[in-house]
Amino acid sequence: MSDLHSPSRPKRKKVWVDYFIQFRWIVVIFVVLPISFTLYFLTYLGDVRSSMKSYSRRQWEHKENVKKVVNRLKQRKPKKDGLVCTARKPYIAVGMRNVDYKRARHFEVDLSSFRNILEIDKERMIAKVEPLVNMGQITRATVPMNLALAVVAELDDLTVGGLINGYGMEGSSHIYGLFSDTVVAMEVVLADGRVVRVTKDNEYSDLFYGIPWSQGTLGLLVSAEIKLIPIKEYLKLTYWPVRGNLKEIAQAYADSFAPRDGDPAKIPDFVEGMIFNPTEAVLMVGNYASKEEAKKKGNVINNVGWWFKPWFYQHAERALKKGEFVEYIPTREYYHRHTRSLYWEGKLILPFGDQWWFRWCLGWMMPPKVSLLKATQGEAIRNYYHDHHVVQDVLVPLYKVGDCLEYLHRIMEAQCCLLTQALENGENLHKV
Repeated sequence: MSDLHSPSRPKRKKVWVDYFIQFRWIVVIFVVLPISFTLYFLTYLGDVRSSMKSYSRRQWEHKENVKKVVNRLKQRKPKKDGLVCTARKPYIAVGMRNVDYKRARHFEVDLSSFRNILEIDKERMIAKVEPLVNMGQITRATVPMNLALAVVAELDDLTVGGLINGYGMEGSSHIYGLFSDTVVAMEVVLADGRVVRVTKDNEYSDLFYGIPWSQGTLGLLVSAEIKLIPIKEYLKLTYWPVRGNLKEIAQAYADSFAPRDGDPAKIPDFVEGMIFNPTEAVLMVGNYASKEEAKKKGNVINNVGWWFKPWFYQHAERALKKGEFVEYIPTREYYHRHTRSLYWEGKLILPFGDQWWFRWCLGWMMPPKVSLLKATQGEAIRNYYHDHHVVQDVLVPLYKVGDCLEYLHRIMEAQCCLLTQALENGENLHKV
């Protein structure tokens, strides 16, 4: 790769939007963060209130809300009203995609009431939840039981419905696959008002395989049954610095969870990699550990969830100077390790957000809600991000990861987070 270090494109001249972006932190600190914190707190109170409802009450509310959806769909006149979509505002979605289709003629259906955990079945190891249940809500309910979803997306605000209709991947995906691969059954309302239970082996199996990645175009998801796994209180995490070219980094990453001798005992519960420049990366492998193991003399416990702690990706980067090290992280805090910094996007939004004085004084208000960031950015900034800022997941076969990294670096300077998904045929897909 002779052009590996060559610039991908000449620098462009600054325009007025660049200065809005540069000083956007003023709006974020004085408007977005206080409102975000208030909304997070109110959402938490709503989650607590939901958890206090009896099983029969939650089931009754769910049936009533489904009836409302069915009745709403019966009011639709297909030739006049256009396509069906949710009434959720486009800016609420956690993602960079412009949801322009909602600007066209459409028929809205309100699903905002579907935010309850309906059942945690310890015998079947299934969690039945509504689509607006988010990752923070479900880990608060399951982790104290030493249970968790097989795949837990890192950001608190990501919802079950979004992860199924889109796709979700995490550090455990090399074992369990995509988030949608852990779904056992779905309750879906079709455009004609029929309510169907969808599984992989019933008459609606085509929907079971079609709904993931469909972006909600095939039906309205109103509940899902998702696989649970047993967990322990802590995660033992090992940080490994890796140096070499991008293909060597990719090979080291593959070796970290796919041992060449095929020994299943060497496959970790979690694996993640971060590439900080074309020649340096940090790989992290984790295994569940009991409270007794974590608290043994000499072990280091890192409560990464505290507001004043360094942002996780910056903490991981220390391995490049410090060398290999091991620490124990409370399991739920590990699940949401990237929430406060929004991966590394927080640095672009608040350039000084990672500084110790900001973390101690205002870090408790982090993160800003993505929906509020999008709602306050305006059309010009929205288009600016669309044209000049890339946040992109790329799924490629594991053996192609090195080539993919070199290609991405050639066309843009990419900072990457590495995750892997196991496929049923024994191969792997890799998310860059």
